[in-house]
Amino acid sequence: MKTKLLAGAAVSALLLAAPAFAQSGPSDQAELVKLLKAQAEEIAALRARLDKIESAPAAAPVARAAAPVSVPQGAQVKRAATANDEAIADSFAPQLAPVGPADQSVAQARAAANANVTTEWRGGLPIFRSADGKFLFKMRGRIINHVSSTFGSNYDARNITTTGARALRIGIEGAVGPHFFYQFENDFADNTSDVGTMFVGWRNDVGKVSYDVRFGNMFNDRSFEGSSGSDAPPFLERNVVATSIIPQRGFYGIALMPRLFWKTGHASVTISGDAVDATQAINDSRTVLGRVHWNPFKTDRSIVHVGLWGFDEALSSRGPGTLTRNTVIGGRFNGNLRVQTGTLVGGTGTTGYGAELGGYVGSLWVMGEAGKRVAHLNAGRPDFESKAWSLSTGFFVTGDLPPYNPRLGTFAQPRVLRPVFDGGPGAIEVLARYENLEYSGIPNATKGEAATIGTNWYLDSIMRLQLNLIHWKTNNRAGSFTGKDSGETISAGFGITF
Repeated sequence: MKTKLLAGAAVSALLLAAPAFAQSGPSDQAELVKLLKAQAEEIAALRARLDKIESAPAAAPVARAAAPVSVPQGAQVKRAATANDEAIADSFAPQLAPVGPADQSVAQARAAANANVTTEWRGGLPIFRSADGKFLFKMRGRIINHVSSTFGSNYDARNITTTGARALRIGIEGAVGPHFFYQFENDFADNTSDVGTMFVGWRNDVGKVSYDVRFGNMFNDRSFEGSSGSDAPPFLERNVVATSIIPQRGFYGIALMPRLFWKTGHASVTISGDAVDATQAINDSRTVLGRVHWNPFKTDRSIVHVGLWGFDEALSSRGPGTLTRNTVIGGRFNGNLRVQTGTLVGGTGTTGYGAELGGYVGSLWVMGEAGKRVAHLNAGRPDFESKAWSLSTGFFVTGDLPPYNPRLGTFAQPRVLRPVFDGGPGAIEVLARYENLEYSGIPNATKGEAATIGTNWYLDSIMRLQLNLIHWKTNNRAGSFTGKDSGETISAGFGITF
């Protein structure tokens, strides 16, 4: 093809020169002949070079450095996901959904950095990585809505139907290299804006153990369900051990939290002040909290869990020292249905401790928890004591394994084997729980108990539908609903976590 183009160019040159040649004199004609010969020789040389190139074997394509690609889905993402999943299986059970950047181990962070993708769609939102794998970032969020209806109470004011948002969160998390990580979330439930998780951290490996250190506004590492996020417990509300055997400041506090991990367990220590949204006009309270869990037995389809935890809290001397408790017993969104102490002030500090024992075999899991909290009152008054215990169980009829996290000793998001959106049944779980709570050492001593049956339908690893039927009893001695009372509450919920 190139030779034909050169021949065409030579003919065109002759045709253009012909009129000038016919009109020129003898001397001019000689110059034109000389010029045409030179052009012909040059064209012949070019033709020879082209013929040589065209007759040579095709050259191998030049190798280029593999450039990072941006693929939301497909085979390349699946290959990267497989590499990450292998790292995850090292520290986490294979039935867990992949964790975010701030919850990864060093090995997982390195595996993610080496994946040849800059954008990966996973867990409902994309994860972004820089071309060199050093920077990692993703959005995160949680939408959990409940509806609740109570009937059978002796008080008509308790027999109500309500709705509410358990969580409406949006946040970010990310990492710089395999060691530095961060996370931030804000919650808009109950028509308020509250800072939830907010921390920076550093992680590393030392021989056969690893550690991380976090600083910021953090969720407590306290009790089995108390250490699980609002999207993780199998029931619509955490048990009474998690909600009553707790520091007065609640689930969150500005804290320094070092954690140590080994193959069969973990330990953490938390030193904290008040929550980030607390007043800055008085001294913070001080809380020291520790938890350890151990898996003495573990196979691919079974595990034994043992846990111990405790805390000591010194309340601010300039604060109100309020120890009033109104604890959920029959569903979160019936404000009239609580185990109540009545107004209780003059607190100087609290001390709490508890134990956890459970595990799973195949699709069946069992977990028991118990705890005690002693709240110290001023003016020589006796201590206010809280005692709580819970026993719960669940079974996945679809054959999925319980979403137990052996790295942290908590429940987590499940990896559904056959998601509904891929034509499968999802993961279906049936549940049962009994819980008991008693407040003593105060004039308005009270107690409550509840038995719950329920079911969860996990459509995939980020969406689930929940239904709980609760039979509850209370015996309050303060407030508007005193004396023995009992009834039933039906609660349902829909949750999305990404």
